[in-house]
Amino acid sequence: MSPIDPFLPRTRIAYFSMEVALRPEMHTYSGGLGVLAGDTARSCADLELPVVFVTLASREGYLRQEIDAEGRQVDHADPWEPADWATPLDAMVAVRIEGRPVWVRPWLRVLTCPIGREIPILLLDTRLEHNDAADRAITDRLYGGDDVYRLKQEIVLGIGGERLLHALGFEIETYHLNEGHAALLAAALLRRHPRPPGRPANGGLRYDDDRVRERCVFTTHTPVEAGHDRFDYADVARLLGDFIEIDQLKLLAGADRLNMTRLALYLSGYVNGVARRHAETARQMFPGYAIRAVTNGVHVPTWTHPALARLFQTVAPDWGHDPEALAVADQLPDEALWAAHQEAKAGLLAEVERLTGVAMRPDLPLLTFARRMTGYKRPDLLFADVERLRAISRGQPFQVVMAGKAHPRDDGGKALIHALSGHMRRLADEIPMAFLPNYDMALAKLLVAGADVWLNTPLPPYEASGTSGMKAALNGVLNLSVLDGWWIEGCIEGVTGWAIGRDRDGGDHAGALYDKLEGTVLPLYHGDLGRWIWMMKESISKIAARFNSQRMMRRYAAEAYLR
Repeated sequence: MSPIDPFLPRTRIAYFSMEVALRPEMHTYSGGLGVLAGDTARSCADLELPVVFVTLASREGYLRQEIDAEGRQVDHADPWEPADWATPLDAMVAVRIEGRPVWVRPWLRVLTCPIGREIPILLLDTRLEHNDAADRAITDRLYGGDDVYRLKQEIVLGIGGERLLHALGFEIETYHLNEGHAALLAAALLRRHPRPPGRPANGGLRYDDDRVRERCVFTTHTPVEAGHDRFDYADVARLLGDFIEIDQLKLLAGADRLNMTRLALYLSGYVNGVARRHAETARQMFPGYAIRAVTNGVHVPTWTHPALARLFQTVAPDWGHDPEALAVADQLPDEALWAAHQEAKAGLLAEVERLTGVAMRPDLPLLTFARRMTGYKRPDLLFADVERLRAISRGQPFQVVMAGKAHPRDDGGKALIHALSGHMRRLADEIPMAFLPNYDMALAKLLVAGADVWLNTPLPPYEASGTSGMKAALNGVLNLSVLDGWWIEGCIEGVTGWAIGRDRDGGDHAGALYDKLEGTVLPLYHGDLGRWIWMMKESISKIAARFNSQRMMRRYAAEAYLR
């Protein structure tokens, strides 16, 4: 019996994502999109939803980040061995790329939840002896190479993934596209439904697109134009040949270039953004489409520090399976919560010293910023006025830890890391600061639990959601954030955390950040620890109970999958 056989009779939904974060040792993710997909898979297992996940093997990973002596990012491959963590399946399918058959084999990773329920994850791999040497590397490097390499990856994911599900015996009713990377899956379905004879073509479209929309769900994640993949039609024609007519693709995905987001939008019957504000922004970017909002959530047991988990067990024994039970976390004893937090903070400070040699104090407030390093996330906003930052620290001392990777081709993001390193060196004698290299799942777990304040400073409206702040909140870490993404829904000023500026104000966020730090956040930590702990409890009870992936997946199941 094949290890996939037990999943075939009950699996009806396929979730396609370019990246899925399953565990730190499996380098199949780059950041928030993959971490969300991993949390989605964990909640699907918890809730016993009939879903199979499809992603790429990414044998060379995304990026192992080194910070050199000058504070610059140095990129390295981050290889892992699928055989250590997954089982090869005895099945292969071929997709034609540049006229050659490219064979795709799946690895199976079974994700098991604490109560024993299981979800299959398929990792697509082209590193096979059957393939041309140039094609073996297609699934090696996540988001690596140029546009042609990326298009090849998306052909393997969308077209190859759909064929593999069919070859393995899955009978899929609903396909969920996590971002536009898998949009060619919808094009593959479209080819199977030519418009019936006698029915006039819809604006020249010779396929029955309504049949495809019935089966496709699309979640868009980025309000940044550069985040939407676009490919030259000349490359599409050269790579895909006659798979689908270019004139038909132009009707669906734009006349100038193949826009994968527009292709997914056109061929999906249910479309959503990942927060209320993000859905508003997406509707403005793509007028004419009904884009709903399903706010992201995080898998609470995965991201809760063990010390907090033991404490939660005392007031809500079912919290791991039903995070809504944490609504009673406001009843936690102050002393016990603070002790658990200090245990988490000690673990983070030990890792800071191990990685950077910087020794920090457990009694000083710790501000943490950990995001992908790119311009619109503004990691340098804290250093907009270094003299004011110095002045604040003299009266009310604090510490800063930052982490995050820049995409290998994002020179602006790399320049930000270099600039941050320079600021930290210049301020080292006055404000303890550290930049931690190689931000990944393991480091993220320490950061979201051990910080005192989670800082987030995106340029509105470019934050789609921002799930790292949710992970921090469920550990009692207080958010200090610009009002964008999920924080518009989660912020109760002075209760669950604090806002930087006002909603849609477009004002001086650096000044607002300094004002809030100097006038509210630091005085509270240094002068009223009881009120601080009260806010920690409010953060857990109001955010963990609501912004979790169990709630998110119940909404997808009821509103998208069962429509």
